Amino acid sequence: MAGNALIVGAGAGISASFARLLAKNGVDVALAARRTDKLAGLAAEIGASVHACDVVDAQQVAALFEEFDRQQGALDVVLYNPSYRARGPLVELDPAEVEKALMVSAYGGFLVAQQAARRMLRQGQGAILFTGASASVKGYKHSAPFAMGKFALRGLAQSMARELAPENIHVAHFVIDGGVRSAERQEPAGRPDSMLDPDAIAQAYWSIVQQPRSAWTWEIELRPWVENF
Repeated sequence: MAGNALIVGAGAGISASFARLLAKNGVDVALAARRTDKLAGLAAEIGASVHACDVVDAQQVAALFEEFDRQQGALDVVLYNPSYRARGPLVELDPAEVEKALMVSAYGGFLVAQQAARRMLRQGQGAILFTGASASVKGYKHSAPFAMGKFALRGLAQSMARELAPENIHVAHFVIDGGVRSAERQEPAGRPDSMLDPDAIAQAYWSIVQQPRSAWTWEIELRPWVENF
């Protein structure tokens, strides 16, 4: 597959693995994040463009897509990856932190998806992907703001899938149910594959992008084989 992809909320982990896999398959990748300094190495590795964007600012999101239009043209794949966590007992939560969790996890997803959908409707095709979490379907103790944001993002994806699938736009939400392996976060000794491998997650994202439209899915759950659910 050739084409162009935009990854919003890019960084290490899932988004980096997906970016590398896209580039390996001939897709030109653009990386967007609030802080772009962390993207220099990945961008150099895969030849990606880098864009600064605060996803809760509608003007910055619009400017991001306008810049993408000028630099890369047609938009084939968008991944929305940002989220924000605020933890603690319900009665002790800072309302400003709760607002930020909702804005980053859900409202930013709406802003990015709206801009992507406008372009893909004109093109008559495209794929819009959302990174979810266990909290997309389960509200955990002391994690209400994260669940609120992720539940909302899942609702957005489900509504979009029903609206846009008949327009040849594939919308998919991924429930990442478990810890994701990283250089800083490794599996306990004696428990191989007890954490999600970001490269394996990227393979699942890529398989959804390539699904024939006669058999699309709007949601997929991914978890290690030993994860309780």
